[in-house]
Amino acid sequence: MTVGDPEGPKGRFRNKLREKDLIVTVELSPPKGTATEEILLHADLLREKVDAFNVTDNQRAIMRMSPLALSHLLKERGLEPILQLTCRDRNRLALQSELLSAYALGIENFCFMTGDHPLLGDHPTGKPVYDCDSVQLISLARGLERGEDFAGRKLSGVPSFVIGAVANPLAEPLEPQLIKLRKKVAAGIEFIQTQPIFDQEPLEKFLEMTSGLNVRFLIGITPLKSARMVEFMNHKILVKPIPMAVAERINKAKDPVREGITIAAELMAKIKSYVSGFHIMPIGLERELPELFEQAGI
Repeated sequence: MTVGDPEGPKGRFRNKLREKDLIVTVELSPPKGTATEEILLHADLLREKVDAFNVTDNQRAIMRMSPLALSHLLKERGLEPILQLTCRDRNRLALQSELLSAYALGIENFCFMTGDHPLLGDHPTGKPVYDCDSVQLISLARGLERGEDFAGRKLSGVPSFVIGAVANPLAEPLEPQLIKLRKKVAAGIEFIQTQPIFDQEPLEKFLEMTSGLNVRFLIGITPLKSARMVEFMNHKILVKPIPMAVAERINKAKDPVREGITIAAELMAKIKSYVSGFHIMPIGLERELPELFEQAGI
């Protein structure tokens, strides 16, 4: 099998995207350090149900191991990574080098995003780059596939990527989000992974407004595990609060972790017939995901 061969094991995610099967991806964060054993153990535990693992890129502007390193370790175990790549820390030279380096290591799946500002993270005095935004990065990557770098110079060897991006169904107002999403689709993305949702109504509105776009939506799911997590999500992560009924179930539960898994599974079961798949952000609940999949009927 040659690098980039979509028919080989490395093309599982690519093939499922194009066959219109239900897709499951799970987010993994590289360690803040060098200890990868537990992360890889979690991935092994989930390999039967998960089509690909998103590897985050200094998420929330908190310094961690490069996603390229963890993605490579996943590949070595026969698992398929989706390498997240942000525009925050790299100029166009570094972004192109990173894409070509990943491809040389057998990594073909990417999720592009602009990236959280360093002020929000653990190195607030760090200088952001933002030489490109996510739409420009998509165009840059598609240019590499045509055999040219961003300056129009020919490449020696041409990559083949599967490219996705992110969207937030809960954004208010929603129209600016939709405008940028249309630009991402026009630039050449194949899938969208959404920020987490906690009820059907805003998702259905979002899907109705994006129904004409030729892209597959993987709906973000984050199981809640405590009242403290609900408060954190409401104040630090989400643009729209978690529904009161959901928050009350977590607050009153004798076992909030199990209740959070059940709430997430109920939502997945309700919407799985009309979505392309799910993007699970477990936030410390990786070991509970087999139970989530069983309850959701996946």
